[in-house]
Amino acid sequence: MNQVVSTHNLSKQYNGKYCVRDLNLSVAKGEIFGFLGPNGAGKSTTLKMILGLTRPTKGFVTVFEKGFEENRGFILSQTGSLIESPSYYGHLTGLENMRVVQKLREVPDKNVMQALRIVRLEKQKDKKVSQYSLGMKQRLGIAMALMSFPKVLILDEPTNGLDPAGIGEIRELIKSLPQLHGMTVLLSSHLLSEIEQIATSVGIINEGEMLFQGSMSELKSKSQPTIKIKTRNNKLAQELLRINGFSSIQSGESLVFEDLLDDEVIKVNQSLVTSNIDVLRIEEHKKSLENIFLDLTGKEQSL
Repeated sequence: MNQVVSTHNLSKQYNGKYCVRDLNLSVAKGEIFGFLGPNGAGKSTTLKMILGLTRPTKGFVTVFEKGFEENRGFILSQTGSLIESPSYYGHLTGLENMRVVQKLREVPDKNVMQALRIVRLEKQKDKKVSQYSLGMKQRLGIAMALMSFPKVLILDEPTNGLDPAGIGEIRELIKSLPQLHGMTVLLSSHLLSEIEQIATSVGIINEGEMLFQGSMSELKSKSQPTIKIKTRNNKLAQELLRINGFSSIQSGESLVFEDLLDDEVIKVNQSLVTSNIDVLRIEEHKKSLENIFLDLTGKEQSL
C-alpha cells in the first residue's frame, strides 16, 4: 500500500461559494506532506473533511485505500489529529488531560508516558494546563494526537503562535516521527519556510484549488536560474545573439536569458565582445520558493 490518504474531487461549498473545489490530494506512506497556502485558502476545511468532521459537498476521501464513510471507525482508530488548536481542560494537569484521552482511545498506560516523553512534557505533567505556556499547550495537543501511535498524524498549523525556539522543537519532533514510529504525517501551514524545512512532499492550495503537488525537489526545480546581461547597446546585442541562436527578453536595462548553461554563457559573452559590444554586467538570478509561490498563485500576497 503506497497511498495512505487520497481525496477525489473533494469539494466544500458554503452559502453557494466553494471554499474547496475538486481537490485531488495524495499522500504516500512514510511521507511528511506539507499542505501550504495562505490563511483562508481551504487547508483546515480540507483536513476536517479528511477526518470526517465536515461533510463534503461532493467528492470523497480514502484513507489506507478504504472509503472513509464505510470504514470510519477503523480509519479513525489509526489516525491522530490536532486541528486548529488543542482542546484541554485548564483546571486539570497535563497528565489528567492525557488520561481523559486515554480512556476515549482505549490505549495502555505506557503510551501515555511515552507520548509525554516524545514531546518533552514529562517534567510538567503534574502542572495544571492553565499554567502552561502556549508552546507547552501545543505540545500537549500533539501528545494527545500521538498517544495511540497512529499510522497517520494530521496536524493543522502545529507551530502557530510559537516562538522560534518552540517552532524548532516541534519541527524536529515532526521530522523524527516517520523514521522512529513509522508514521505518515500530513501537516498544514501558511509558513513557507517551515514547510521547506520539514516536508518531503508539498501541496500548494489557494482559493480552494490545488496549484501544485509533488516532491520538494520538484518544487525547487521550478526555480531554474535566469541570466541577466547588461551591455552598452542591448538592442544590437539582442539582435546579434538571436541570429546566433540565443533568444532573450529585455527587462529594464538588461537582457534576460532562460536555461543558459555555463558554456553557453561563455559563448554569449564571447560573441558580444568580438562584435565590439561592451558587456557591463552578467548576473545569475534564481527564484526563491516564495517567488515560485507568488508565480503559482498569480498574486502578491504574503503567506
